[in-house]
Amino acid sequence: MKTELDLDLLEKTLDSVDKHVDYADIRVNESQNTVIVMKDGKIQEIRSGLDLGACIRVLKHGAWGFSYTTRLDRLDHVAESAIKLANSLSSDVEMAPAEVRTDKVPSNARIKLSDVSLEDKKTVMTEVEQAANLDKVVSTTVNYVDGEGTTFFINSEGSSITMEENRVALFLNAVAASESGIQFGHKSTGGAKGFEAIEKEDLELMGRTAATKAVQLLDASLPPSGRYPIIMDPELTGVFIHEAVGHASEADLILQNDSILKGKMGTSIGSPLVTIVDDASMDAFGYYAYDAEGVKTSENILVQDGVLTSLLSSRETAAKLNIQSSGNARSGVGDQPIVRMSNTYLKPGQTSFEELIEDMDHGIYLKGSRGGQVDTGKGVFQFNAAESFLIEKGEVKDPLRDVSLSGNILEILQKVDAVGSDFKLGVGFCGKAGQTAPVGDGGPHTRVSEATVGGAS
Repeated sequence: MKTELDLDLLEKTLDSVDKHVDYADIRVNESQNTVIVMKDGKIQEIRSGLDLGACIRVLKHGAWGFSYTTRLDRLDHVAESAIKLANSLSSDVEMAPAEVRTDKVPSNARIKLSDVSLEDKKTVMTEVEQAANLDKVVSTTVNYVDGEGTTFFINSEGSSITMEENRVALFLNAVAASESGIQFGHKSTGGAKGFEAIEKEDLELMGRTAATKAVQLLDASLPPSGRYPIIMDPELTGVFIHEAVGHASEADLILQNDSILKGKMGTSIGSPLVTIVDDASMDAFGYYAYDAEGVKTSENILVQDGVLTSLLSSRETAAKLNIQSSGNARSGVGDQPIVRMSNTYLKPGQTSFEELIEDMDHGIYLKGSRGGQVDTGKGVFQFNAAESFLIEKGEVKDPLRDVSLSGNILEILQKVDAVGSDFKLGVGFCGKAGQTAPVGDGGPHTRVSEATVGGAS
C-alpha cells in the first residue's frame, strides 16, 4: 500500500471524526509475518502472510470508544462505531499532554526479512537443532518468528508518524532424559532488526549450550533449603527485574492498588547499587521509536541508586498520577493500548564475576529461569532457576537441579550487595491483559547477601 494514499485516507477520516469528539487517533499497521515450528528436526508448521489492521480510538466526555477493522475501505464505518461506543459510556478519562510529532522512522534492517527465503529460515533452524542433538537429548523444539512492516499513526492534536519496523527471534528448547528423570535447556536470540540478528549468532554454540545444560542437569544434586547468599546470572537478573520490579512500576497496577511500589516515589526501595532502567529506544528486542499514542521513547530511569524515581505510564494513567507519559502505551492495532514494559534492565556496576564470588564461603549461583510467579500487590515472588551451582570458598562447584528462589521484592532489592560489570539483554514476550508484547530484559551478574532458596516444586 502506498504511504501517501494511506495518510491521505487517514487524514480525511480523522477530519470527519474530530468535530464530534474531544480527541481521536488512528493507527494502521501492515506487516509480513512468518512463524515456523520445528519438532525433533521436522517442520511441523509454517505460517506466513500479510496482516493489515486499522483502529480508531476516540475520547468523548471522558469515555473511550475503540473500533478495529482489517479493511481500509471500512474506515468510515469503524469511525462511526467508535463514536457510538464513546457516546454510550460514561467515565472520567483525561490525557496527559504530549508533544505533537511529525516523523518518519526508517527500517534499521541490514538484511530485510522479506528478502530471506523460507528455505534459508529453515536452514538456520536445522543448524541449531542438529547442534542440540547430544547424547541423552530425546526431543528438541525450535521456533522461528519474524515480522516486517509499517505502522502509521495520526491524532487530532496534529501528530503524524510513520514507522518501519522489523523483529526476528529464534527459540530452542532441548529435553534430556535418563533414569533420573527429564531436564530442559533453553536458548534464544534475536532483535528488533533484520535477518542479521540471526546470522551474527553462533548457532552451533547456541544449540550445544542449550543441550549441554539439559544433559548436565540429569546428574545434578537437589539443592539445600534455607537462606543463602546468591548470585543471579544476567538472565535471572533480567527476569527478576522484569517480573518483580517492572510490573510493579506500571502505572495502571499502581492505580489499581495492585503494586508494592504505590506511594513509594522518592523513597529508597533498594540498595544504593540498584539502578533500574526501561528504555524502548535502545537497540534490543523490545525496541520501538514511538508508543501506540505517538509518544517518543527514551531512557526512563525507574530506580536511581536505590530510590524510586519514575514509573511506566500511558497518557491516561499519567494524567491520573499528574506526571508525563513515559511512552509505555503498547498494543497491536486490534487492541486498546495499555501500559507495558519495553527493554527493562539492572544497570551494571564495577565488579567482575571473580570478585563477586571470591569472598563467598557458601552460596548458590542461579542461572536462567524456568518460570515462576509474582504478586505485585503483596510484593512477593517465586522463580525456578534453569540451572544452579554451589559456590564453596569462592569457587563454582557442583551443579544443582530444580532450584527455586523466593522472597520479598523489596527485601531482595535492599540486600543487593554487589553488581557485576558484565551486561546482557534477553529476548522474550510478555503477556498482560490478554495481549502479548516483545520485550528485552537483563542486566549483569547480581549478588544478594541473603535469599530464600529451596527445591522447585
